[in-house]
Amino acid sequence: MRAVPDDKIYLVGFMGSGKTTMARALGRRLGWRVVDVDEAIERREGRSVSRVFAEQGEPYFRRIEREVLLGLLAERHMVVATGGGTFVQPANRADILDNGLAVWLDVPFERIVERVPSDGRRPLAADREAFAALYAERRAAYRLAHLRLDAHLRRVDGLVERLLDQLGW
Repeated sequence: MRAVPDDKIYLVGFMGSGKTTMARALGRRLGWRVVDVDEAIERREGRSVSRVFAEQGEPYFRRIEREVLLGLLAERHMVVATGGGTFVQPANRADILDNGLAVWLDVPFERIVERVPSDGRRPLAADREAFAALYAERRAAYRLAHLRLDAHLRRVDGLVERLLDQLGW
C-alpha cells in the first residue's frame, strides 16, 4: 500500500458538517494555507454556488469543482475544505485519496438539519426528504476517507486537537 502524503489534509463530509470552520482552525494550528473549494468556485465564477446551480445546473458546477480541485493537487502544506459532493465524485475521490489525507467530518443528520437552512441558499437542501436521501447516499463515499472524525458535539478547537492526536502530530 502506498503511503499517504502527510503535508495536505482534505476535509470531506456532508454540507453543514463544519468543513470550512475546521479547515480554518486546523490551518491556523498547523501554519498551513487553507482553501475552501466552494469559495474558490465563487471567486472564479463571480457568483454564489446557489446561483451557479440555478443558472447553469449541477453538471456545470461539478465540472468547475473538478477544475478547481485539479488546480490544488500540486500544492502542499494546505488544508482543503471540500464541497459536500466533491469527494462523492469518483475521479475527485481518487485524486484526494492519492494526494493527501482525507478526513471525514461525520455529523448526524439531525445536527446537519439544524445547521443547514432549507431556504434555497443551499440548493440541494430545499427538499428535506431528498436532502435526507442525499445524506444517506453520500455516507457510503465518505466512509472511504482515510480517517473518520466524530464531529458532532465538539468545539472546533477540541476537534483540531483530537485530529492531531489521532495523527500522532
